[in-house]
Amino acid sequence: MDQSAINVRYAKALFLTAKEKQKIAELKTDIELVLDVCNKSVDFILLLESPIIKTSKKTKLITSVFKEKIDELTLKFLLLVTANKREVYIPGICRNFLNLIKKDQNIKTARLTTALEVDTEALQKIKNLLGKELNATIELSTGVNPEIIGGLVLRIDDKQYDASIATQLKKIKQDLLESELK
Repeated sequence: MDQSAINVRYAKALFLTAKEKQKIAELKTDIELVLDVCNKSVDFILLLESPIIKTSKKTKLITSVFKEKIDELTLKFLLLVTANKREVYIPGICRNFLNLIKKDQNIKTARLTTALEVDTEALQKIKNLLGKELNATIELSTGVNPEIIGGLVLRIDDKQYDASIATQLKKIKQDLLESELK
């Protein structure tokens, strides 16, 4: 079975259960925590991926790590995934679950990269403008890259708008080279 099919199937089951029990906000926080642990702890991932470690030991470890930190439903879900020997897919399941929430709640992810730091007031205006333009809630993250010289690069989901000076200069250079060759 395709890994992404497993990820999607389990994520969808968790999402539908969370929606049915009206616990989407709690489970979103829990799944973000689980994904954060997966991203930051190489040892945790190695434990999940190890075929040598028994399922019972993995179950005990998952319980000890998350018992006091996450909702009982989330913990039971993680234990179910582990019992079905699908624990290696937990990070992918978490990502898919968060994507389902974003799709359901019409949340778009945007990344703004500029040459210099942008103040919070300007960021709020950009976020509001994007929200109105896309008719969605915007999760805006920022980054600074001095190599773009000026302007901005805006990435929304899988689309990118590049209005950086570095890109403009590259285009001018390419145009000049092409006109020289003619």
